[in-house]
Amino acid sequence: MASLKAGNLLAAREKFTRCLKAPVDRNQLNLGPLLLQEIVQHLESSVRPTLSTSFGEDILASLRELEDALCEASPVERPEGQSPSSILHQECLYYLNTYGTHLALISFYMRHDCMMEALTYLLNKDCPEEVFLEGVLQPSLERGRVGTLEGILEKLDPGLEACSRYLIASCQLLQRRGYFHTLYQLQQFMMDHVRAAMTCIRFFTHGASSYLQLGEQQRWLVRAKEHLRTYLQEQQGRGVGRRRSQVNSFRKAMSSSDVSRHMNTIELQLEVTRFLHRCETAASSKSPQTSTPSSKSGSSSPPTLFGGSPMKVEVACKVMLGGKNIEEGFGIAYRVIQDFQLEAQAVYMRAGQRLVRQRQYGAVRQLLKCVGESGTATKNDCDALILSCVSTADKSPADVSDRHFNDSRTGK
Repeated sequence: MASLKAGNLLAAREKFTRCLKAPVDRNQLNLGPLLLQEIVQHLESSVRPTLSTSFGEDILASLRELEDALCEASPVERPEGQSPSSILHQECLYYLNTYGTHLALISFYMRHDCMMEALTYLLNKDCPEEVFLEGVLQPSLERGRVGTLEGILEKLDPGLEACSRYLIASCQLLQRRGYFHTLYQLQQFMMDHVRAAMTCIRFFTHGASSYLQLGEQQRWLVRAKEHLRTYLQEQQGRGVGRRRSQVNSFRKAMSSSDVSRHMNTIELQLEVTRFLHRCETAASSKSPQTSTPSSKSGSSSPPTLFGGSPMKVEVACKVMLGGKNIEEGFGIAYRVIQDFQLEAQAVYMRAGQRLVRQRQYGAVRQLLKCVGESGTATKNDCDALILSCVSTADKSPADVSDRHFNDSRTGK
């Protein structure tokens, strides 16, 4: 270190060969031995280089360093075009290439804003994904340079095939950490439209506790549908995006029929959202104290069509009961039942039971009327609905419930 601190770079190189060795595995996720890190840190920070090749003067190295600090030394001759910083930069590269790991060298490039060199080296050496994540992605996230990273990757690898495994690993890391906006940015860059659509759907549902809030976030559903439409066009050969000379296996694939089915789900969810947002807005304007409809249920999310069958049944019930009357929402609810092949009778019975508990007996009659006119319900279905409502009404005052259900039964 004395030779290095004195600026005798060649002498320092020769001496360090005796105490440093190249790593057996350059893919290790560390920055190399502490001595190497100390050398690089010193070169990066404070060395004033000389081109002395005299090894016999090393004993006086510390003295020379002190003299240099006390008086202004005369300029040292150096090769034309090389500044002190470029000489030190090359010296760091010598030590890192000779004794360092891939991560150590890539981290050095990234510290000095040499992202192009870092990525070129990483691709040429076919480094593991972990080296990319720790050496390139992490500092890019910390410095807000993900956009720069994307631009350089596209320049080095226009088809993104060579770097696809790094991009996939990056998406997985971002998802685990919950960095969904950066994940979405990366998915758009990768033109991974199916996964981007999934992320948009997550943005739509995340953090919402009512359809008042979902209504404010419905733009994400529109974006999701656009991503799927673009994917469908590309699959059919009409895409105008990045060249697709090879099979882009790193992008999520989906059949045309599945894409169309998901687009229909999104479109129906948009219709549900607009309807329930309008209903909840009207209700909150009439009763300002209930402007946060989900306050009783804590942070529970409202049901959407992106859940399983039980949640879809809940959506159908919510739509059926959400309007000014049953007829207003029955059409949309009926479409939900038909599109997802839900058990219609189970939906009607659940809706009827809720109306009975709320003592909305007039609405029960409307429900029976709509079910009967739907064209798919039989007389037995209507009877089963009435019996279900009567069973629920047993817990209500008998004089009220019996009179209303007898009226419903006789059609009065």
